[in-house]
Amino acid sequence: MIAPQRWHQMSLAQQMGNIGSELGRARRWEVKKDRKSRDAALIRALALLDLTLNDRRWHARFRELARFREVVSDWFTASAAYDISPEVLEEYCTQFALHQ
Repeated sequence: MIAPQRWHQMSLAQQMGNIGSELGRARRWEVKKDRKSRDAALIRALALLDLTLNDRRWHARFRELARFREVVSDWFTASAAYDISPEVLEEYCTQFALHQ
């Protein structure tokens, strides 16, 4: 796992890109029916999201980022509270990063 001080030196685009990479890994493991690897990638994505939420520079985006974490958590727990595909979550990170 990346050190928080290093993570907080990255731009929001870089942070979201790294989170999106983990979501992409989780999606690919899910397709391969490897639940253990999928869960490990989602746990890493959630940990990175927590680091992003704790980055004071993004205070103005806290609600958006917190909701995104909630949706990723929903995928992890398979509670189906949100009807959002893993592809859309990964694309969100990509678009977020591109528009910074």
